[in-house]
Amino acid sequence: MKTLTALFAATALTLTAGLAQADVRPDLIPGLLKAGTIMDLEKLNQAALAEHPGTTAANITDTELEQTAAGAYVYQVELRDAKGVEWDVDLDAKTGKVLSNKQDK
Repeated sequence: MKTLTALFAATALTLTAGLAQADVRPDLIPGLLKAGTIMDLEKLNQAALAEHPGTTAANITDTELEQTAAGAYVYQVELRDAKGVEWDVDLDAKTGKVLSNKQDK
């Protein structure tokens, strides 16, 4: 019974986490840019790269734009630094402020 309860709890947490942030459809991005809701994605990439001196656009391995449940947009950049260490950098997509800069594990 404990296993079943743990399974249901884990499922509920996973579903709740999925509601916390949702990927923004690529076709919506031009409208968000035009409205000033988000910054230019190249500027956001540069802000992420600035956190890791010596990296260039070639070091970026993935990017995603997500919207939080509160309506804010978060731009996520995955990159590999000059030493080959992988990093996840989250930025406020409107201001470019770095929200987190964590080594990928």
